[in-house]
Amino acid sequence: MTSKSPNAPDQLRSLLASGTTVAPFVWDGAQARYAAAAGHPAVYMTGFGTAASHGLPDIGLLGMAEMLENARRIVAAVDVPVIADADTGYGNPINVANTVRAYEAAGVAALHIEDQVWPKRCGFMDGKEVIPLADMEQKLSAALDARGDPTVIVIGRTDALAPLGWDEAITRAQAYHALGVDLVFIDGLKTVEDIERAADALHDVPRVLNSELLTGDEAAALGYQLVIQLGTLRALFAALRDVYGELASSGRVDLDARGAPTIDEIASVLGVEEHRAIEAAALAGSEARR
Repeated sequence: MTSKSPNAPDQLRSLLASGTTVAPFVWDGAQARYAAAAGHPAVYMTGFGTAASHGLPDIGLLGMAEMLENARRIVAAVDVPVIADADTGYGNPINVANTVRAYEAAGVAALHIEDQVWPKRCGFMDGKEVIPLADMEQKLSAALDARGDPTVIVIGRTDALAPLGWDEAITRAQAYHALGVDLVFIDGLKTVEDIERAADALHDVPRVLNSELLTGDEAAALGYQLVIQLGTLRALFAALRDVYGELASSGRVDLDARGAPTIDEIASVLGVEEHRAIEAAALAGSEARR
């Protein structure tokens, strides 16, 4: 089985240093393998998608255990860096430190921690609330100190834009940068104008963009170092809706029209050759020892 790079944080840091990195949303190992096979240099483990894989909305119904287990599966599936959603860190600074250590042990290259009140909700949903800035600064300080490997990338996310407005969102992003996080992340930017406004206000701050509205090159022109491509999540759900709807309405799925891969082609992306090589080596080894 393909395994994570032993230096995933360094690998991601090199990518970020060389230009804007675009990471598609994934919520399982199969999606991660397909993303890597398509040539993406990194993937993003989405909390929305992870909750959805349990049949649940992203409103704080999963805890660290479920998120961490999914991170482990995705890291084990691919040899590109995994950026992972760590929600609010699942509690106070002690809990945040434990979360960071656990995610680091799982092999993630980067994780983001947000300033929402728990139970949180998706950054593009209404009704968000945020904790006081001073409380979030304590949580991020604990996150930075908890790293055994200082190259693991800690991203400070603020969801203050919707509930508290632009001034507070920018103030928080600047405060998180001053505290020492590697990247800042204002979530809930819904228009190109929002994206440009955040870029202008934080022109000297390393930033994450969560959007489908810009290409990687367009985001790079605005100074975003990392783009987690929200459009991939929406497109995957569109495919689920459409294929199940087609089957329900017509009684079949038109595989030719969809350009569907064969089972062998799917198995190849999922690494069947690697397992066959292990099997062949074991057989050869046993015969040589007779």
